[in-house]
Amino acid sequence: MSQVFRRYLQEHRETFASLESLQARVEEAAHRMADSLRAGGKLLFCGNGGSAADSQHLAAELTGRFIADRAPLAAIALSTDTSALTCIANDYSFADVFERQVRALGRAGDCLVGISTSGNSRNVLRAVQSARGLGLHCIGLLGRDGGEIAGLCDVAVVVPVHSTARIQEAHIFIGHTWCALIEELLNV
Repeated sequence: MSQVFRRYLQEHRETFASLESLQARVEEAAHRMADSLRAGGKLLFCGNGGSAADSQHLAAELTGRFIADRAPLAAIALSTDTSALTCIANDYSFADVFERQVRALGRAGDCLVGISTSGNSRNVLRAVQSARGLGLHCIGLLGRDGGEIAGLCDVAVVVPVHSTARIQEAHIFIGHTWCALIEELLNV
């Protein structure tokens, strides 16, 4: 019988045991997101592959509902507009797909959440650089050592493991925690 299940479960447990050290950063990021929403701003999420799916998932929890039956919260996943993605990738480059959307949609006081398991996704990095220049708050939900993106963020939450799958499992847990904290902080 294969040992994959047991090995993955053990890796998951070890990863999640390491998350306690991230509590202060997770809470700080939630405060920044809630402050942005409270001030009439919006949250912009971006990432590639599984991180794009996490971006969509978290934006949906906020525009729909997470736990509380409440008014929708302004959140956008920049990976969902296939026409914009393909137009920008075709006419410019794939490295520009999020950066151009940040420039078009982002306003000072908004908050960009860049999700990257490596911390080095070129298009997420460029989005963070652009967001900083426009006065957006920048949150990184990252993995491994945080990569280049970590140093550009107001708050970098870095899951310090190397397995992409385990990082993604931790990322959605952190994202769900943010949704609960945002609801709590906004008193909704």
